[in-house]
Amino acid sequence: MNDIATAPPIACTLDTGSFKDRIAWILDLNARSLTSSRRSDLALTLEYEPAALDDARELVRGEQACCAFLDFDLDERADKLVLTITAPETAREAAGALFEQFEGKSVDSASSCGCAPGCAA
Repeated sequence: MNDIATAPPIACTLDTGSFKDRIAWILDLNARSLTSSRRSDLALTLEYEPAALDDARELVRGEQACCAFLDFDLDERADKLVLTITAPETAREAAGALFEQFEGKSVDSASSCGCAPGCAA
């Protein structure tokens, strides 16, 4: 159980260029393999084609490194990959902006990570 004292900070660790490259990579993955997405309160569920397994695993690895405050659960099924991303209660105000990045429409719309006010990533 994480409490506020031990929880990772609600902040992205990527610089602006790396953040934009990361979003472009996610958008490309989504264009190739995302079959559905749905949001429920502090959780976003993304479903990918099974052939995207390596990329989905890379997505989780990369995001765990830069956004340690988010929880990533990848369920590898025979017919689909189900990735559930959960934000902590302490990130409620930023959750919408955070999740938009994982299902965003363009890199230009992602000018910052949305993790915290004033974050320049």
